[in-house]
Amino acid sequence: MNGFTSPKDNLYIPADTDLYHELIDLWRGVGPSKTRRRMVLIIVAIIIIVCLNAFGQLNLNAWQGPFYDAIDRRHYDNFMTELGVFLKIVAGLLVLVVTQTWFVELIKLDLRTILTRHLIDEWLKPRRAYHLQFIGEAGEHPDQRVHEDARHFAELTAELGVGLMQSTLLLLSFVGALWILSDGMAIFIDNRPLIIPGYMVWCALAYAFAGSWLTWRVGRPLIRLNVARYQREATLRFALVRIDESAQSIALYGGEKDERKTAVDWLSDVVSVGHQLANSLARLTWVTSAYGWGTIVVPVIAAAPAYFTGTLSLGGLMMVVGAFNQVQSALRWYVDNFSRIADWRATLRRVFVMRQVLTTVDVMQDSTQIEIKEDPSDGIIIDQLRINLPIGDVALDDAHIHITPGEHVLITGEAEHWKTTVFLTLAGLWRIGSGTIIMPARSETMFMPQHPYLPFSTLREAISYPVNPAPNSDTDIRTVLIRLGFGYLVSDLDRTTRWDRDLTLEEQQGIAWARLLLRRPQWVFMDDAASAFDETRRKALFALLAHELPNSTIVGTSRSDTLDGFWSRVLRISCVNCVLPSPVFSVSQKRKTRKSSLQDALSRHNL
Repeated sequence: MNGFTSPKDNLYIPADTDLYHELIDLWRGVGPSKTRRRMVLIIVAIIIIVCLNAFGQLNLNAWQGPFYDAIDRRHYDNFMTELGVFLKIVAGLLVLVVTQTWFVELIKLDLRTILTRHLIDEWLKPRRAYHLQFIGEAGEHPDQRVHEDARHFAELTAELGVGLMQSTLLLLSFVGALWILSDGMAIFIDNRPLIIPGYMVWCALAYAFAGSWLTWRVGRPLIRLNVARYQREATLRFALVRIDESAQSIALYGGEKDERKTAVDWLSDVVSVGHQLANSLARLTWVTSAYGWGTIVVPVIAAAPAYFTGTLSLGGLMMVVGAFNQVQSALRWYVDNFSRIADWRATLRRVFVMRQVLTTVDVMQDSTQIEIKEDPSDGIIIDQLRINLPIGDVALDDAHIHITPGEHVLITGEAEHWKTTVFLTLAGLWRIGSGTIIMPARSETMFMPQHPYLPFSTLREAISYPVNPAPNSDTDIRTVLIRLGFGYLVSDLDRTTRWDRDLTLEEQQGIAWARLLLRRPQWVFMDDAASAFDETRRKALFALLAHELPNSTIVGTSRSDTLDGFWSRVLRISCVNCVLPSPVFSVSQKRKTRKSSLQDALSRHNL
C-alpha cells in the first residue's frame, strides 16, 4: 500500500510521490474510454494547429523587416504592399487561434468528464463512501474533490499544457531565427568589436534564467499554501452545508450563536491562509512584473550597439527585437505561470490523494480481521464474533449462532450503539474485530437502518430506491402506502423535493417499510427500523410483515427485548471490560467511536 497510518494525526497519509508518477497513476487509473480516445485526437489536432501557428509567427516576424525598412525609407508602395501581407498573415493566425481556443475548451470538458466519472465510480463502489468517513483528513470532503478539484485540475491542465507546448514550439522556432539574425552583431569593448555567435540568443537565455530562478525562489511557498487553502475552503463549505441541513434543529435548540462562532472560526482559518497567499503573491509579483517590463527595453539595449554602428537597419532591429520577445515569451512561460503551476500542482496532489485513498480503503477494511463470507445455502452463521470498540469488545452471548431461513431473531443490547455496530457488522460495513460471519447472497437481502436514506427525487423513485427506473407499478405503490397508513402521500408521488426534510421520521420509516413490502426480500435486517411508531402501530406493522413475508428471515435490533409475539428468539449483546457510555450518545459520538476503533485497529496491523 502506498502510504501509512498515523494514530496521532490522520488515519491514512499517502506517501510522497513525484509529479510523473502522480500523472501516470491518474492516466492509467481512468482506463480507456471513448472520451479519452476523442481527447487524444483533439490533442493531436492542437499540436498541428500550434505548429502552424509557430510557422505563422515566423512569417509575421520576418514581415517586420521589410515593413519597417519601408517606413525608414519612406517608400509608400512597399509600405502598402507589406500591409496587405500583414492582413493575410494575421487572418490565418486568427483562424488558428480561434480553432485552438475551441479545442482547448473541448479538452477541458473531456478531461473533467473522464476524471470526475472515474472518481465517482471509485467513490460509489459498495461500502466505500461509508468507509471513507473514517480514514481521516485524506478522506475528508470527497464531494469537494470530485466536483471542484476535478474541474479545476482539468481546466488548469488543458490551459497550462497547451501553453507549455506552444511556448516550446515557439522557442524552438525562434531560437534559430534569433541566432541567424544576431549573426555578425558585435559589441564594442575599448572601441574594439567583439563578435559572439548567437549573441542575442545568449542574452535571452541569461535574462530568462535569472527571472525563472528568482521566480522559483520567491514562489515556492505557493504550492503548500494552495493545498492548505483548498482544505480549509472545503471545511468551511462543509460547515455551512451542515448548518443549512440542520437549520430546524439549530433553531429549536437556539444554537445560532454557537453555529455562527463555528462558521466564523472556519472562516478565520480560510482568511489566515488567504493572507499568507496574498503576501506570497505580492512578493512574486515584484519579480514577474519587473521581469515583464524589462522585456520592453532589454532586447533594444542588447541590440543597440549594432544598430548605432550602422550594421543593423531599423527593420533588422525590429526583427531582432521581435524574435527576442518571442524567445522571451517562450522562456518566461514558467515565470508568468508559476502561481498557476503551483495551484495546478496542489490540485493534482489532492485529486491523486483522493484516488489513492479510494483504491486502498478496501484493503484497509478487509485486513481488519472480521471475516465475512457469502454462502446462500446455509442461512446465517455467526462464529466467535468479537467487535472492537474503544470502550471494550462487544460480543454476542452465544459464541456460535445459526439463524435458519424463516426465523425472526431479535438482537438486543444495553447501549444503542452496540446493537447498531452489530447491524453494521452484518452489513459488512464494520470489520474491526475477530470472528467469522457467513451471510446469504447480497441480492436476496435488505438492510433497514433507523434513519432511512431518501434521495432527492420524486416520491415514487424514493420508494423504489435504489432501483431506477422504478419497476413497481403505481397501483402497487399506492396499495402499499395505504396498507401502511400513509395513503395521504399518494398525491405526492410525482413531486420532487428533499424528503428527508419534508417528512417526519415516522413517515420516512414508513417509506422504508413500503420498499420492504414491494421488494419482498428473503433476508431482512433491521436496526430499530420501527422506532418512530407507537407500540400499537409497531405491532400492526410486524403482523403485516409476518403475513406478507411468511418465509422471509427477519433479523432486528432493539434496546428492548420484548418479543411482541413476532420474534422467535432473542440474542443478547454483552461487552467485555466495557466503560458504559453516557445515556445520551449522539450520532457524532458514534462516528468518533467507529473512527477511533478503526484507527486503533489499523495501527495494530501496521497499515
